[in-house]
Amino acid sequence: MKMERRDAFEFYVDYLLSSPRMATATGLSAVLDNVMKHDYISDCLAQDELDSQAFWSEIKPFVRQIEHPDSYLSIDDVIIAKPHSTENELICYHYDHTKGKTVKGINILNFMLSGHRDDELVNCPLAWEVIRKTEFYLDKAGQQKRRSPKTKNEMVLEHLHRIVFLNQVQLKYILFDSWFSASETLKYIQHKLKKAFVCPLKYNRLVALSEQDKQQGQFIYVSQVPLESQEVRKVWIKGIDFPVQLTQQVFINKDRSEAELWLITNDMSLDYERITTIYKKRWKVEEMHKSLKQNALLGKSPTKMERTQCNHIFATMLAFVKLERLKIKEQLNHFALKAKLHLKMAKAAFEELQSWQTA
Repeated sequence: MKMERRDAFEFYVDYLLSSPRMATATGLSAVLDNVMKHDYISDCLAQDELDSQAFWSEIKPFVRQIEHPDSYLSIDDVIIAKPHSTENELICYHYDHTKGKTVKGINILNFMLSGHRDDELVNCPLAWEVIRKTEFYLDKAGQQKRRSPKTKNEMVLEHLHRIVFLNQVQLKYILFDSWFSASETLKYIQHKLKKAFVCPLKYNRLVALSEQDKQQGQFIYVSQVPLESQEVRKVWIKGIDFPVQLTQQVFINKDRSEAELWLITNDMSLDYERITTIYKKRWKVEEMHKSLKQNALLGKSPTKMERTQCNHIFATMLAFVKLERLKIKEQLNHFALKAKLHLKMAKAAFEELQSWQTA
Protein backbone atom coordinates (compact mmCIF):
# COMPACT_ATOMS: atom_id res chain seq x y z
CA MET A 1 0.00 0.00 0.00
CA LYS A 2 1.64 3.24 -1.13
CA MET A 3 1.32 6.18 1.23
CA GLU A 4 1.74 9.85 0.37
CA ARG A 5 2.51 12.74 2.72
CA ARG A 6 -1.06 14.05 2.37
CA ASP A 7 -2.41 10.61 3.27
CA ALA A 8 -0.41 10.69 6.49
CA PHE A 9 -1.81 14.08 7.45
CA GLU A 10 -5.40 13.09 6.67
CA PHE A 11 -4.99 9.90 8.69
CA TYR A 12 -3.60 12.01 11.54
CA VAL A 13 -6.72 14.25 11.51
CA ASP A 14 -8.97 11.17 11.79
CA TYR A 15 -6.69 9.76 14.48
CA LEU A 16 -7.20 12.91 16.58
CA LEU A 17 -10.96 12.29 16.57
CA SER A 18 -10.76 8.57 17.27
CA SER A 19 -7.99 8.51 19.86
CA PRO A 20 -9.08 8.92 23.50
CA ARG A 21 -5.73 10.08 24.90
CA MET A 22 -2.49 11.45 23.43
CA ALA A 23 -1.73 12.08 19.76
CA THR A 24 1.53 10.37 18.81
CA ALA A 25 3.05 9.14 15.57
CA THR A 26 3.67 5.77 17.22
CA GLY A 27 0.01 5.52 18.18
CA LEU A 28 -1.20 6.29 14.66
CA SER A 29 1.27 3.81 13.17
CA ALA A 30 -0.06 1.08 15.48
CA VAL A 31 -3.67 1.89 14.48
CA LEU A 32 -2.61 1.48 10.83
CA ASP A 33 -0.97 -1.88 11.64
CA ASN A 34 2.44 -0.32 10.92
CA VAL A 35 1.62 0.05 7.21
CA MET A 36 2.75 3.62 7.74
CA LYS A 37 5.88 3.82 9.91
CA HIS A 38 5.92 6.21 12.87
CA ASP A 39 9.08 7.98 11.69
CA TYR A 40 7.41 8.72 8.35
CA ILE A 41 4.38 10.16 10.16
CA SER A 42 6.72 12.26 12.33
CA ASP A 43 8.50 13.56 9.23
CA CYS A 44 5.16 14.52 7.68
CA LEU A 45 4.16 16.47 10.78
CA ALA A 46 7.57 18.15 10.83
CA GLN A 47 7.29 19.37 7.23
CA ASP A 48 7.31 23.10 6.47
CA GLU A 49 4.84 24.81 8.76
CA LEU A 50 1.35 24.89 7.31
CA ASP A 51 0.20 28.51 7.06
CA SER A 52 -3.03 30.50 6.79
CA GLN A 53 -3.12 30.14 3.00
CA ALA A 54 -2.93 26.35 3.27
CA PHE A 55 -5.65 26.36 5.92
CA TRP A 56 -7.94 28.52 3.79
CA SER A 57 -7.55 26.20 0.80
CA GLU A 58 -8.69 23.30 2.99
CA ILE A 59 -11.76 24.98 4.49
CA LYS A 60 -12.87 27.24 1.62
CA PRO A 61 -15.47 24.82 0.15
CA PHE A 62 -17.10 24.38 3.57
CA VAL A 63 -17.07 28.13 4.26
CA ARG A 64 -18.80 28.82 0.95
CA GLN A 65 -21.58 26.44 2.02
CA ILE A 66 -22.31 28.14 5.35
CA GLU A 67 -21.48 31.83 4.84
CA HIS A 68 -24.25 34.41 4.49
CA PRO A 69 -24.41 38.22 4.46
CA ASP A 70 -25.79 38.03 8.03
CA SER A 71 -23.12 35.62 9.35
CA TYR A 72 -21.00 36.69 12.29
CA LEU A 73 -17.32 36.36 13.09
CA SER A 74 -16.13 35.74 16.67
CA ILE A 75 -12.59 36.58 17.78
CA ASP A 76 -11.01 35.16 20.91
CA ASP A 77 -7.80 33.56 22.13
CA VAL A 78 -7.18 30.40 24.10
CA ILE A 79 -4.21 29.15 26.13
CA ILE A 80 -3.19 25.50 26.01
CA ALA A 81 -1.48 24.81 29.32
CA LYS A 82 1.99 23.26 29.03
CA PRO A 83 3.33 23.60 32.59
CA HIS A 84 5.98 20.87 32.26
CA SER A 85 7.25 21.59 28.74
CA THR A 86 10.55 23.31 27.98
CA GLU A 87 10.06 27.02 27.41
CA ASN A 88 10.57 28.41 23.91
CA GLU A 89 9.07 31.16 21.74
CA LEU A 90 5.91 29.06 21.31
CA ILE A 91 5.54 27.56 24.78
CA CYS A 92 6.02 30.43 27.20
CA TYR A 93 4.18 32.58 29.73
CA HIS A 94 0.94 34.35 28.79
CA TYR A 95 -1.57 36.30 30.84
CA ASP A 96 -4.81 34.34 31.12
CA HIS A 97 -7.58 36.88 31.78
CA THR A 98 -10.05 34.08 32.57
CA LYS A 99 -7.84 33.04 35.51
CA GLY A 100 -6.40 36.45 36.30
CA LYS A 101 -2.81 35.19 36.28
CA THR A 102 0.11 34.26 34.03
CA VAL A 103 0.27 30.65 32.87
CA LYS A 104 2.79 28.65 30.82
CA GLY A 105 1.53 27.28 27.54
CA ILE A 106 0.64 27.96 23.91
CA ASN A 107 -1.54 31.00 23.18
CA ILE A 108 -3.70 30.79 20.04
CA LEU A 109 -5.70 33.65 18.52
CA ASN A 110 -8.83 32.31 16.76
CA PHE A 111 -11.31 33.67 14.21
CA MET A 112 -14.51 31.64 13.90
CA LEU A 113 -17.35 32.10 11.42
CA SER A 114 -20.91 31.15 12.41
CA GLY A 115 -23.32 30.58 9.55
CA HIS A 116 -26.14 28.22 8.61
CA ARG A 117 -26.56 25.11 6.55
CA ASP A 118 -29.92 23.37 6.20
CA ASP A 119 -31.30 25.76 8.85
CA GLU A 120 -28.70 24.57 11.35
CA LEU A 121 -26.09 26.81 12.96
CA VAL A 122 -22.63 25.76 11.81
CA ASN A 123 -19.26 27.04 13.01
CA CYS A 124 -15.94 27.05 11.20
CA PRO A 125 -12.52 28.43 12.18
CA LEU A 126 -11.51 30.83 9.42
CA ALA A 127 -8.02 31.62 10.65
CA TRP A 128 -5.78 31.23 13.67
CA GLU A 129 -2.37 32.40 14.77
CA VAL A 130 -0.04 31.09 17.42
CA ILE A 131 1.43 33.89 19.54
CA ARG A 132 5.20 33.70 19.23
CA LYS A 133 7.19 35.63 21.81
CA THR A 134 10.47 36.02 19.99
CA GLU A 135 11.79 39.14 21.75
CA PHE A 136 13.34 39.49 25.19
CA TYR A 137 13.06 42.55 27.43
CA LEU A 138 13.55 43.57 31.05
CA ASP A 139 10.46 44.41 33.08
CA LYS A 140 10.29 47.09 35.80
CA ALA A 141 11.73 44.65 38.32
CA GLY A 142 14.70 43.92 36.05
CA GLN A 143 13.55 40.41 35.19
CA GLN A 144 14.00 39.11 31.65
CA LYS A 145 10.73 38.25 29.92
CA ARG A 146 9.46 37.40 26.47
CA ARG A 147 7.12 39.36 24.21
CA SER A 148 5.72 39.18 20.70
CA PRO A 149 6.89 41.78 18.15
CA LYS A 150 3.21 42.31 17.28
CA THR A 151 0.27 43.00 19.58
CA LYS A 152 -2.84 40.85 19.37
CA ASN A 153 -4.80 43.84 18.09
CA GLU A 154 -2.30 44.20 15.23
CA MET A 155 -2.76 40.51 14.43
CA VAL A 156 -6.53 40.99 14.50
CA LEU A 157 -6.32 43.74 11.86
CA GLU A 158 -4.12 41.60 9.60
CA HIS A 159 -6.48 38.63 9.76
CA LEU A 160 -9.60 40.73 9.31
CA HIS A 161 -8.07 42.20 6.15
CA ARG A 162 -7.38 38.71 4.82
CA ILE A 163 -10.81 37.34 5.76
CA VAL A 164 -12.85 40.21 4.31
CA PHE A 165 -10.80 41.46 1.35
CA LEU A 166 -8.69 38.50 0.21
CA ASN A 167 -10.91 35.55 1.10
CA GLN A 168 -14.08 37.63 0.65
CA VAL A 169 -16.03 35.86 3.37
CA GLN A 170 -19.60 37.10 3.76
CA LEU A 171 -20.42 38.35 7.25
CA LYS A 172 -22.22 41.18 9.01
CA TYR A 173 -21.16 41.27 12.67
CA ILE A 174 -17.74 40.96 14.27
CA LEU A 175 -17.82 39.97 17.95
CA PHE A 176 -15.01 40.10 20.50
CA ASP A 177 -14.38 40.88 24.15
CA SER A 178 -12.91 44.04 25.67
CA TRP A 179 -9.31 42.83 25.18
CA PHE A 180 -9.69 43.43 21.44
CA SER A 181 -11.71 46.66 21.56
CA ALA A 182 -8.80 49.00 20.83
CA SER A 183 -9.75 52.25 19.11
CA GLU A 184 -7.79 51.35 15.97
CA THR A 185 -9.69 48.06 15.69
CA LEU A 186 -13.08 49.73 16.05
CA LYS A 187 -12.20 52.40 13.48
CA TYR A 188 -10.86 49.79 11.05
CA ILE A 189 -14.08 47.77 11.23
CA GLN A 190 -16.19 50.90 10.76
CA HIS A 191 -14.29 52.69 8.01
CA LYS A 192 -12.34 50.02 6.12
CA LEU A 193 -14.37 46.85 6.47
CA LYS A 194 -17.78 48.58 6.56
CA LYS A 195 -18.96 45.93 9.02
CA ALA A 196 -20.76 46.08 12.36
CA PHE A 197 -19.20 45.18 15.69
CA VAL A 198 -20.65 44.29 19.08
CA CYS A 199 -18.26 44.19 22.00
CA PRO A 200 -17.85 45.28 25.62
CA LEU A 201 -15.74 48.18 26.85
CA LYS A 202 -13.62 48.16 29.98
CA TYR A 203 -15.18 50.17 32.79
CA ASN A 204 -12.57 52.93 32.54
CA ARG A 205 -12.91 53.76 28.84
CA LEU A 206 -13.78 57.42 28.37
CA VAL A 207 -16.97 58.48 26.56
CA ALA A 208 -18.82 61.73 25.88
CA LEU A 209 -22.58 61.90 26.25
CA SER A 210 -23.03 64.26 23.29
CA GLU A 211 -21.10 65.45 20.27
CA GLN A 212 -20.79 68.86 21.94
CA ASP A 213 -19.25 67.25 25.05
CA LYS A 214 -16.81 65.43 22.78
CA GLN A 215 -15.74 68.65 21.06
CA GLN A 216 -15.26 70.34 24.45
CA GLY A 217 -13.26 67.38 25.80
CA GLN A 218 -15.82 66.50 28.45
CA PHE A 219 -15.49 62.75 28.95
CA ILE A 220 -16.53 60.39 31.74
CA TYR A 221 -15.84 56.73 32.47
CA VAL A 222 -18.23 54.43 30.67
CA SER A 223 -19.14 52.96 34.07
CA GLN A 224 -20.42 56.43 35.10
CA VAL A 225 -22.89 56.77 32.21
CA PRO A 226 -26.43 56.96 33.63
CA LEU A 227 -28.40 54.11 32.06
CA GLU A 228 -31.82 52.80 32.93
CA SER A 229 -32.54 49.09 32.72
CA GLN A 230 -32.28 47.96 29.05
CA GLU A 231 -31.71 51.56 27.92
CA VAL A 232 -29.60 52.16 24.81
CA ARG A 233 -27.78 55.48 24.57
CA LYS A 234 -25.71 57.13 21.86
CA VAL A 235 -22.20 58.05 23.08
CA TRP A 236 -18.84 59.11 21.61
CA ILE A 237 -15.77 57.12 22.65
CA LYS A 238 -12.63 59.17 23.16
CA GLY A 239 -10.33 58.80 20.16
CA ILE A 240 -13.07 57.56 17.83
CA ASP A 241 -14.71 59.76 15.20
CA PHE A 242 -18.15 58.13 15.09
CA PRO A 243 -20.87 57.51 17.68
CA VAL A 244 -21.85 54.10 19.03
CA GLN A 245 -24.84 52.66 20.83
CA LEU A 246 -24.14 51.85 24.49
CA THR A 247 -26.10 49.64 26.84
CA GLN A 248 -25.46 47.95 30.16
CA GLN A 249 -25.98 44.24 30.70
CA VAL A 250 -26.20 42.93 34.27
CA PHE A 251 -25.73 39.21 34.90
CA ILE A 252 -25.04 36.78 37.73
CA ASN A 253 -21.73 34.90 37.96
CA LYS A 254 -21.39 31.27 39.03
CA ASP A 255 -20.53 32.42 42.56
CA ARG A 256 -23.85 34.35 42.62
CA SER A 257 -22.06 37.70 42.48
CA GLU A 258 -23.41 40.42 40.20
CA ALA A 259 -21.38 41.60 37.21
CA GLU A 260 -21.82 44.24 34.51
CA LEU A 261 -20.93 44.57 30.85
CA TRP A 262 -20.94 47.86 28.96
CA LEU A 263 -21.74 46.72 25.43
CA ILE A 264 -21.28 48.92 22.38
CA THR A 265 -22.13 48.60 18.68
CA ASN A 266 -21.79 50.77 15.60
CA ASP A 267 -25.10 49.40 14.27
CA MET A 268 -27.29 52.27 15.40
CA SER A 269 -30.51 50.37 14.58
CA LEU A 270 -30.05 47.81 17.37
CA ASP A 271 -32.04 47.86 20.60
CA TYR A 272 -31.08 46.24 23.93
CA GLU A 273 -32.49 42.82 23.05
CA ARG A 274 -30.69 42.65 19.72
CA ILE A 275 -27.38 43.91 21.12
CA THR A 276 -27.32 41.38 23.97
CA THR A 277 -28.61 38.54 21.78
CA ILE A 278 -25.96 39.12 19.13
CA TYR A 279 -23.14 39.42 21.66
CA LYS A 280 -24.26 36.20 23.34
CA LYS A 281 -23.42 34.40 20.10
CA ARG A 282 -19.73 35.05 20.79
CA TRP A 283 -19.97 32.19 23.28
CA LYS A 284 -19.79 29.80 20.30
CA VAL A 285 -16.05 30.43 19.99
CA GLU A 286 -15.66 29.37 23.65
CA GLU A 287 -17.52 26.18 22.77
CA MET A 288 -15.11 25.67 19.89
CA HIS A 289 -12.15 25.94 22.25
CA LYS A 290 -13.72 23.37 24.57
CA SER A 291 -14.34 20.95 21.71
CA LEU A 292 -10.82 21.44 20.34
CA LYS A 293 -9.38 20.51 23.72
CA GLN A 294 -11.66 17.60 24.59
CA ASN A 295 -12.60 16.15 21.21
CA ALA A 296 -9.66 16.99 18.92
CA LEU A 297 -6.73 16.61 21.37
CA LEU A 298 -5.57 20.21 20.92
CA GLY A 299 -3.28 20.09 23.95
CA LYS A 300 -2.36 16.40 23.70
CA SER A 301 0.68 16.41 21.42
CA PRO A 302 3.86 15.55 23.36
CA THR A 303 6.22 16.79 20.63
CA LYS A 304 8.90 19.29 21.64
CA MET A 305 9.41 20.65 18.11
CA GLU A 306 7.77 24.03 17.48
CA ARG A 307 7.00 23.27 13.83
CA THR A 308 5.35 19.95 14.72
CA GLN A 309 3.30 21.62 17.47
CA CYS A 310 2.00 24.19 14.97
CA ASN A 311 1.15 21.52 12.40
CA HIS A 312 -0.61 19.56 15.14
CA ILE A 313 -2.73 22.66 15.87
CA PHE A 314 -3.45 22.93 12.12
CA ALA A 315 -4.68 19.31 12.18
CA THR A 316 -6.91 19.90 15.22
CA MET A 317 -8.59 22.83 13.43
CA LEU A 318 -9.34 20.55 10.47
CA ALA A 319 -10.62 17.93 12.91
CA PHE A 320 -13.05 20.50 14.33
CA VAL A 321 -14.33 21.24 10.80
CA LYS A 322 -14.79 17.51 10.24
CA LEU A 323 -16.84 17.32 13.45
CA GLU A 324 -19.03 20.15 12.18
CA ARG A 325 -19.63 18.26 8.94
CA LEU A 326 -20.46 15.09 10.87
CA LYS A 327 -22.73 17.08 13.19
CA ILE A 328 -24.89 17.98 10.21
CA LYS A 329 -24.87 14.45 8.81
CA GLU A 330 -25.45 12.53 12.05
CA GLN A 331 -27.53 15.17 13.88
CA LEU A 332 -25.29 14.80 16.93
CA ASN A 333 -23.12 17.37 18.72
CA HIS A 334 -19.35 16.97 18.97
CA PHE A 335 -19.38 15.32 22.37
CA ALA A 336 -22.09 12.85 21.36
CA LEU A 337 -20.12 11.98 18.23
CA LYS A 338 -16.98 11.36 20.26
CA ALA A 339 -18.94 9.29 22.81
CA LYS A 340 -20.35 7.18 19.97
CA LEU A 341 -16.84 6.47 18.69
CA HIS A 342 -15.61 5.57 22.17
CA LEU A 343 -18.55 3.21 22.66
CA LYS A 344 -17.60 1.43 19.43
CA MET A 345 -14.02 1.12 20.70
CA ALA A 346 -15.17 -0.17 24.07
CA LYS A 347 -17.38 -2.80 22.44
CA ALA A 348 -14.54 -3.96 20.17
CA ALA A 349 -12.18 -4.20 23.16
CA PHE A 350 -14.81 -6.08 25.18
CA GLU A 351 -15.37 -8.60 22.37
CA GLU A 352 -11.61 -9.07 21.94
CA LEU A 353 -11.22 -9.72 25.66
CA GLN A 354 -14.03 -12.30 25.57
CA SER A 355 -12.34 -14.10 22.70
CA TRP A 356 -9.07 -14.26 24.64
CA GLN A 357 -10.79 -15.78 27.65
CA THR A 358 -12.67 -18.44 25.68
CA ALA A 359 -9.80 -19.44 23.36
